[in-house]
Amino acid sequence: MPQRPSPLTQIPADIVCAEDYERWAERNMSSAVFAHLSEGSVADTTLRANRRAFERHAIYNRILVAGDHGSTELMLCGQRFRHPFLLAPVAHQGLFHADAELASAQAANALEAGLVLSTLSSTRLEEVAAQTQAPRWFQLYFQASKNATLSLVRRAEAAGYGAIVVTLDVPVHGVRRSSQRLGFTLPAHLNAVNLKDIDDGPTRAISRDDSTVFQGYMADAPTWEDLAWLLKSTTLPVLVKGVTHPDDALRLQSLGVAGIIVSTHGGRALDGGMASLDALPAIRQAVGPDLTLLLDSGVRSGTDVFKAIALGANAVMIGRPYIYALATAGALGVAHLLRILRDELEITMAQAGCLHINDIGPHTLFSPSHLC
Repeated sequence: MPQRPSPLTQIPADIVCAEDYERWAERNMSSAVFAHLSEGSVADTTLRANRRAFERHAIYNRILVAGDHGSTELMLCGQRFRHPFLLAPVAHQGLFHADAELASAQAANALEAGLVLSTLSSTRLEEVAAQTQAPRWFQLYFQASKNATLSLVRRAEAAGYGAIVVTLDVPVHGVRRSSQRLGFTLPAHLNAVNLKDIDDGPTRAISRDDSTVFQGYMADAPTWEDLAWLLKSTTLPVLVKGVTHPDDALRLQSLGVAGIIVSTHGGRALDGGMASLDALPAIRQAVGPDLTLLLDSGVRSGTDVFKAIALGANAVMIGRPYIYALATAGALGVAHLLRILRDELEITMAQAGCLHINDIGPHTLFSPSHLC
């Protein structure tokens, strides 16, 4: 893989929003790595839908609202967050910057932002936890054996992670056409270090007549029973990521999950699925006002954060934008991106007459059907 340019040591004056970081990041990656990060699955239909969904909602401006006591502070799963956005779990961040998840954690700590660490991180979960005092959660992929899964949970508990985020929408990976065309492969030196010492048993053998998907990957896919087992196996709050159907949300609520993350995996799972933002209101209506809901996929600005909260989310997750910032300028870039989002959200709240997160709701949006 070609040597990438060194990340910037100061922020260029022309980076003023999340989209600017995408443009700069492309210069610091090979075309194959950039395609791997930026693409969705199959035809990128859901990827595009996630962005278009935000454009269909307009915000009412309000006047003469005094607000020198405004705040974006909130509580999620019994933990205090300074802002309603968290860095989403993104695997193998060593692809994008030498400091990988350590840089992301340092930026989260500096801006008091939540961090969700991927099972497939390039850095051990214990090392990442030591970099930030801000709330940190651990994203869990079920392993083939319960012992292997539980070993990850116990390590997260011991390292001080405040919740487990179980990703369930990718029992098989989506088809990634762009990176396939460019021959993307994960470099040999980048390993999922959290799985290094885990014995997950022998590799499943399938016959030539078997389906690689059904008799292969799906044979080890987690079930509702596996999730119920996990809920009984940890005292940490458990949130489930990758939900778009209200019926699934209701069943998760009945099982006792602490929260649900409405997500299309950034458009990288089921292509042709609905946008996360479009799925959000029905899920909020189904589960009621008290269950913690986060919105993931498509968020690119503080205005987007506001719209997601107005439609039922308590907070959002930021994915690709912070990785573009990481690739551009390391921890400095991620911290700058978080500051941009914070400022944009606060400005939007002020202009919409909302002094606190709880002031944001459906009444703050105007959504005429002719907007597209």
